[in-house]
Amino acid sequence: MIEDFNLLATTMRGTERDACTELFFLLQKIGDSEPKVCRTGISGLIAGRTILSPLDVIGKFRQILLERPYEFRYTLRIIPIEEIVHTDLEHIRTAAAELGLKIGKTESFRITVEKRFTSLSSKAIVEASAEPIKRKVDLSDPDKVLLIEVVGKLTGLSLLNPDSILSVLKEKML
Repeated sequence: MIEDFNLLATTMRGTERDACTELFFLLQKIGDSEPKVCRTGISGLIAGRTILSPLDVIGKFRQILLERPYEFRYTLRIIPIEEIVHTDLEHIRTAAAELGLKIGKTESFRITVEKRFTSLSSKAIVEASAEPIKRKVDLSDPDKVLLIEVVGKLTGLSLLNPDSILSVLKEKML
C-alpha cells in the first residue's frame, strides 16, 4: 500500500482493480504526471497519491462528474487526505491539534471517524482528537469537519468543508 497517500477512494467489493485504473486515468486527465494508485488490502478501499492538491483534485473531479458522469463507473467516493500518521492516539492527537489551528475562532467543527483494521475505539479517537481543539462543536451543521480515516497502521486526517468529499452516486443524482 502507498504509505504517503493523499487520496482514499471507495468502490464496490471486487471492483478494486477497475477503480484503481479509473482513478489513475482520471488523475492523469486533470494534469497529474505521476499518479500512484493501489489497493489497500481492505475490500472496497483504494489509496492514491497525487502531486496535485487533494482538495483541488476533488473540485476538478466534480467538474468531470458534472460534464461526463459516465467517466465514473467504479469509484463511489473520493476523500482528500492532508496528513498521514501512524495509528496511535498520541500521533492522532498531535495531527488533529495542528489541523485544528485552521478552524476560525467563530467556526464550529465536527469530528468524523472511519476506521478499518484497528482495535482503537471511535470514542477514544474522538476524545483524543477533540481535546486540543478549543472551538465550538456542531454535530449537525458544522463549518469544518475533522475527518479521521484509520486504515490499519496508518491514519489519514483532513480538515474539510462539509462538501469536500466527492460522493459520486449522490452527485450523479443531482
